[in-house]
Amino acid sequence: MTEQLAERARHWLAECGITETPAGWTEAEAPGRLLTANEVAHGWTAEVFADDSLDADGQLELAFGLLDLLDDYWVTCEIRFADRGPDGPLPPTTLWAGYRRRLEAERDAEAVTYSLWVDWFEDRTTAGTAFAEVLGLDLDRIVATGGPAPLLRRAGRVLACSGPVPWPVKRRAYATALRLPALHEPLFQGLLTSYHDLYGDLEPTAALALLTRLDLPPDTPHLHELRTVLTAGHRHHSTDPQAWDAATRAPAPRSAAR
Repeated sequence: MTEQLAERARHWLAECGITETPAGWTEAEAPGRLLTANEVAHGWTAEVFADDSLDADGQLELAFGLLDLLDDYWVTCEIRFADRGPDGPLPPTTLWAGYRRRLEAERDAEAVTYSLWVDWFEDRTTAGTAFAEVLGLDLDRIVATGGPAPLLRRAGRVLACSGPVPWPVKRRAYATALRLPALHEPLFQGLLTSYHDLYGDLEPTAALALLTRLDLPPDTPHLHELRTVLTAGHRHHSTDPQAWDAATRAPAPRSAAR
C-alpha cells in the first residue's frame, strides 16, 4: 500500500515537473538545480491539498504518498496544517489509518514519531485523540495477543514518544503495556520523556509504581536517576533541575534493577 502511494506521489510530482535523478530531485523550469527531499516537501506538499481533481481522502492519501517517497517531516507538518486549517478537518479514518500503517512498517518511522511527539502530542487539544487513535483504542488487543510484530512496532514507537501526552490520557495505556515484557523498554522511554520533555507529564507515585515493575537490565541508562527523582516526588525536570543532577551523582544501589 505505501509503495503504491509512493509511486502515485512520484507520478503526481512528475506531472508538476519534479523528477528524481540519481543525483537528486530536479525541476523542469530549472533543470540545472538539484533539490533536496526537504525542498520538494516544502515546495509541493501544500499543493496536494489545493488539487481540486482529488477529494479530501485522495488528497490525504497522496500526501502520505509524498511522505513515503520523501521521508521528510515537513510533509507531516502540512498534513497537520490542512487538518487544523480552515478547510479541515481531514477525514479522520484516512488520517489515523495512515499514521498507524507507517508506525507498523519495518522502515524507519522517525518522521512520523517526531510528528506525533512535537505536534499532535504536545498540543493539549489534539493529544487525547491522537494517542487514542494510534495506540490507546487497541492496545488491549495488542497486549492480549502479544503481537504480531507490526502491532508491537507501532505500540513501542508510540510509547517511546508519548512523554507529552497528559498523564490522565496515557495512564491506563501505560498500565496495559506493563503486562507485555516486549513493551517494557519503550514504556521506560515514555516515562523518561514524561519527566524530561518540555511538555512532559506524569504523576510521580503512579509512575514510580510502573517503573518498579519494569523488567529492565540493571545498567539501563537513567533508570536509577528516574527512580530517585520519582521516589522524592518530583513531577518534572524543570521544577527542580538540581534533583536530577544529584541523582546522577549518587551511586546506584545494587538492587536498582528491580
